[in-house]
Amino acid sequence: MNAPHTPALHPDFSPAASSPHEASANWLPFTANRRFQTTAADRTMVSAQGNYYTNASGHRLFDCLSGMWCCPAGHGHPKLVEAFTQQAKTLDYAPAFQISNPQTLRLAQRITDMAPKGMGKVFFVNSGSEAVDTALKMALGYHRMKGEASRFRMIGRERGYHGVGLGGLAVGGIPANRKMFGPLLMPGTDHLRHPWNPEQMAYSKGQPDWGADLALDLERLVALHDASSIAAVIVEPVQGSTGVLVPPKGYLQKLREICTRHGILLIFDEVITGFGRLGTPFAAQYFDVQPDMITFAKAVSNGVVPLGGVIVRDEIQQAFMTGPEHMIEFFHGYTYSGHPMATAVANATLDLYAEEDLFARAQKLTPVLQEGLHSLKGTPGITDIRNIGLMGAIDLEPVAGKPGLRATQVFEKGLQSDLLLRFTADTLAFSPPFTATESELAQMIDSVKRLVTQ
Repeated sequence: MNAPHTPALHPDFSPAASSPHEASANWLPFTANRRFQTTAADRTMVSAQGNYYTNASGHRLFDCLSGMWCCPAGHGHPKLVEAFTQQAKTLDYAPAFQISNPQTLRLAQRITDMAPKGMGKVFFVNSGSEAVDTALKMALGYHRMKGEASRFRMIGRERGYHGVGLGGLAVGGIPANRKMFGPLLMPGTDHLRHPWNPEQMAYSKGQPDWGADLALDLERLVALHDASSIAAVIVEPVQGSTGVLVPPKGYLQKLREICTRHGILLIFDEVITGFGRLGTPFAAQYFDVQPDMITFAKAVSNGVVPLGGVIVRDEIQQAFMTGPEHMIEFFHGYTYSGHPMATAVANATLDLYAEEDLFARAQKLTPVLQEGLHSLKGTPGITDIRNIGLMGAIDLEPVAGKPGLRATQVFEKGLQSDLLLRFTADTLAFSPPFTATESELAQMIDSVKRLVTQ
């Protein structure tokens, strides 16, 4: 990375042609669009290579969040470019209904080989949002096929993020995402309390020691609604988009025990944690907790082509396999489910993870990131730090009466210097590439301290 106080102008910078008119035509998702218009050059990425982006202002920016949690192998890797190119020449598209293709069949087997034992089926979609809505449909269908149609209720968690499909919004627990769309959301959903208590967990390194019994909140909802009405509980093993909320030790195990006791399916949303973020293929293995379904997306294709899916226990898929053999068993899917371009890149991505031992590299970098982040304790303006695996978060002291402004300002200063940061409200999230070096992480920490205090 560049010297802490020197604007990081890329030596080969050549901005792509764009105009203010073009910038105003694009309604950006999850963005303060009016503010974007005044800072479009800084916020427009024109190239990416390795662990860095270059923006239209010419600044070379370290990728602090692996794109959007999805590019752990960095950007522009030649093997992924080659896989994409060759697949386009060979089979650019094949229907997913009644037909498949070799890349998709191979990828399904490879993913089930990586998944926890007994989870031997994969249903492909295009994003994490679609994966969540698919898993919720599977849960309803499974109970119906078992003669338990009374189980319709879905339990999410406060501050949970499960995408922007109507099902995912219903079980999600971020108020700003939900409030405009309340009339469209699934009836009967409820939410566990989130497991973060700053009084007991501030500045935790890894899993907090306190808080396993927060999982007993599920027993409260079982008593309120009766277990016979509850189809599934869906949680992120680590709540990512809300600011990296780490589960207390024993918390996920207790959720599993309660779900098993009451016949409730447990879904892990691993769109962020899947494929090595905690140093294991899935967070289920890191925490040694067996869910009934796992949703995934993002890192499965290193973010190069959109791809997602749901991994399910064999028993769940088999429950649908009734009736005449020629009849469709599950009336659900997408035109681009198992798209051969996406699955070809995903196969190359899994090859890359194995050949470069990137999950082990994530494990090796975990203590480096942990100590770096926690070295900022006591820095003016920082109110909490937490981490697990190769991910972490810093809470900033808000500007009085203007929540979110402090983090926005730090983000914008980073774009004019040497960091592409990710923020939500007044929290900075970190999820660097597995290919980062120790010196790059050290420079990132130095830059964060400078940006927060200047």
